[in-house]
Amino acid sequence: MSKIWVGTNWKMTKTIAEGISYTKELKQIANELTSTIELFIIPSHTALVDIKKEVSDSRIKLGAQNMHWEDTGAYTGEISPKMLDEIGLDLVELGHSERRQYYNETDAEINKKVRAALKYGMKPLVCIGENIDQKNNEISQEVLAAQLKVCLKGLSGDQVKQVLVAYEPVWAIGENGIPADAEYVGEIHTFLRRTLIEMYPNIGHEIPLLYGGSVNLDNFLPYIDQKDVNGLFVGRTAWNMETFTILLKELEKHISE
Repeated sequence: MSKIWVGTNWKMTKTIAEGISYTKELKQIANELTSTIELFIIPSHTALVDIKKEVSDSRIKLGAQNMHWEDTGAYTGEISPKMLDEIGLDLVELGHSERRQYYNETDAEINKKVRAALKYGMKPLVCIGENIDQKNNEISQEVLAAQLKVCLKGLSGDQVKQVLVAYEPVWAIGENGIPADAEYVGEIHTFLRRTLIEMYPNIGHEIPLLYGGSVNLDNFLPYIDQKDVNGLFVGRTAWNMETFTILLKELEKHISE
């Protein structure tokens, strides 16, 4: 797989003004990167229109943090795929563990959102991950396989080609997350690849698998060197332009060696 996906979800951290300033700096860095790196950012909904104007003349892809599966309806506080399509987004993040934990999202609901995103030509970035109890009880693989199978249920081969999958162990993300060992990440990604190939024998090897979970300057290269890690979904290290610049430039150098 030739492309390496690198991106960040800003969560609820940047104002519109802060996001524009960040994006202007990132555009300068993006121009220096090889086309091997697919760069994306996922701001809050309120910043999407303004950030879209900033990235329109760049190679930075733009995504949303969530959406409803219906085009319209009485769903107060929700954003529809039709609304996001009007902005002109490239992708939409679905199934983040915080959405599952705090807003009770289910895999079946995520599946409906995946289908809605594909309907409007947006790449679904499907997040999966086990919690610490599941890991300690040694059922990580069973949990992840179930999440994958339900979230991607019913998709055709052509549809699943547009999907990105991000493995984010719940115990490894957030301010108090515990960085996972690179070997563990490699084992899980190999399992996920095998599961995808079982589900889609002809194209399961083509679906990008990203890793996210306390990715930082000390561990991002060991992660990306794992066989079935096709990208990085970066948190706090990417919110700071200084550290994100270091990460991107070191990654660029690493993959060119």
